[in-house]
Amino acid sequence: MIGRAWLASLALLAAAHPSARAADEPPPGAASCSGCHSATVATAIPRIAGREEKELLDRMEAFRSGQQPSTVMVRLMKGFTPSEMRAIAGYWAAQK
Repeated sequence: MIGRAWLASLALLAAAHPSARAADEPPPGAASCSGCHSATVATAIPRIAGREEKELLDRMEAFRSGQQPSTVMVRLMKGFTPSEMRAIAGYWAAQK
């Protein structure tokens, strides 16, 4: 029989794993997008919520590499790792 302390430890480890994050909980860095990319109000800056994950990631990578000129996005994207960018793109793609 498995002891309670061991089960509690296992539960804590599972909760700490990134894949255990609630689907609607933004990953680190995703909140930085909503300052300009509104999910509810039409603005001159494109809405990113609900777009295809690959499209978002491709754009993020283009900004990061400098292929897509930008005043702000290039600097923001250079602050994220590729795995953080994938998590952010996945989060925004899942928003409707």
